[in-house]
Amino acid sequence: MLRIAAVLLGLLLLAGYIGAHSWEATRVLQDIEAGAGTSTLKDRTPEPARETLTLETDAGDIAADLYHPRQDVGARIVLVPGFTPQGKDDRRLVQLANTLARARFLVLVPDLQGTKDLSVRREDATAIRDAAALLSRLEVERAPDEQDVGVAAISYAVGLAILATLTPEGEEAIDFLVGIGGYYDTENVITFSTTGAYQEPGSDRWQTRAPDPLAKWIFLRGNLHVLDDHEDRTMLEEIAHRRMADPHAPIADVADDLGDAGRSLLALMLNDDKERVPQLLDVLPASAQEAIELLSFADRDLSHLSRGAILIHGRADPMIPHTESERLARGIGETDLHLIHGFSHIDPQGVGLIGQWQLVRAVMDLLARRAN
Repeated sequence: MLRIAAVLLGLLLLAGYIGAHSWEATRVLQDIEAGAGTSTLKDRTPEPARETLTLETDAGDIAADLYHPRQDVGARIVLVPGFTPQGKDDRRLVQLANTLARARFLVLVPDLQGTKDLSVRREDATAIRDAAALLSRLEVERAPDEQDVGVAAISYAVGLAILATLTPEGEEAIDFLVGIGGYYDTENVITFSTTGAYQEPGSDRWQTRAPDPLAKWIFLRGNLHVLDDHEDRTMLEEIAHRRMADPHAPIADVADDLGDAGRSLLALMLNDDKERVPQLLDVLPASAQEAIELLSFADRDLSHLSRGAILIHGRADPMIPHTESERLARGIGETDLHLIHGFSHIDPQGVGLIGQWQLVRAVMDLLARRAN
């Protein structure tokens, strides 16, 4: 667990830099660590007000929770979770939204169906765009007329947040992006999650580390909807369920009945040879290839995000390698990139002094998005 208050005092003194923003960032991190427990930030700020709104999207109306800081609003942010069956009501997400509100952000958390279904849905990118547009025009107490509107996304949802900006409406509504544990190229993500192989940007040399055994099965579970065959989807869901519970669970009794499309996707997941990944991708059904391509940002123009992107990635991430956020930063251009020592995918446990200071700097960049 982070012990921000004690250790960072010494680090800040050594760095010769103790300012209001660094202390506030430290208190924000303390509050995230504390969860529902006591913290200095809770003692110094009012309890945020939470209310549920109706968000109109192209796919229908969905619920969204608005967290008002009950103090002067500095900026507005749409908070998008990764996979969680509890959706907007996930305890950790609620606590994070409250922390951001205590830091004077007006926070909107949409209840995305894909989040709850553990699936990557293009419709959710549209919902994120619509959530940002709604948040930008909400009239609330103690909020100036001109404020930045951002989207903060976690893990796979970083891709959805980027997609949300790739329309004129989204580009207009979203002023900045915060991506935690995100990615740039889906082929790289698949290669790492199945084989553990990755490359530094600009390098041809392969490196390896052990990926989380859940990573490839989470990917499979999240993309089953791209297959046209209902029986293949059902069988692959059972396989993913078994292997997410036990990475060595037997699956032959189910796999033997798969059709060609299902077999090709399972073969990609079971492959452990980095050299075979392109070939296995090429034989996937067209619907799967199109979905993977849609969610990839390699060779896309992302320069519109250079006006404000904050990317945070753990150097020890076992789900998506930190090199993906490095590539994303290069693809965007001017970016605040924070590679955190000791940080895993979204878990700060085990972060040492250097990593804690890096997290403080990342939070300072976020707090700087607020209007004074």
